[in-house]
Amino acid sequence: MRGLASLLARSRRSAAGGECGSALIETSLAYMLGMAMVLGIIEFAMMCYTFGVVSEAARTGVRYAVMHGSDSSVCSGPTTGCTDSTGANVVARVDAFAATFAKNRSAMAVTVTYPDSASTPPSRVVVSIAYTYVPLFTISSTGHVFHVTEQGRIVY
Repeated sequence: MRGLASLLARSRRSAAGGECGSALIETSLAYMLGMAMVLGIIEFAMMCYTFGVVSEAARTGVRYAVMHGSDSSVCSGPTTGCTDSTGANVVARVDAFAATFAKNRSAMAVTVTYPDSASTPPSRVVVSIAYTYVPLFTISSTGHVFHVTEQGRIVY
């Protein structure tokens, strides 16, 4: 009986000694997985934030164009008599808004179009932005391109 007890005690000690190494490996794998998840969440949050900034920049451009139609003293649009026939002032307003929030303004292409070929009320104005998002944690060399379009009707 005594031999059986010592044999069991020896087997318990050897089994417990082998557990230490596997716990270390499991913990390190769990930490790596956890860090990958945290970095993925941060990247996704930054992508959502950037999309929101680009969307709001397009809305800011539309608001500017809506209030600066042919009846405004600083007219933007294709109507005769407007000093800004190409919508450069609208693009400048979009750039100014995006400069305060976006990390890479040079990756943004802004297009202002007047589908009704006029900037008189109630003509339409469309502001489109294509923004190449560059990830914080680069896994591949390609970025995602956001395409945002906002439109409104000129009221003034």
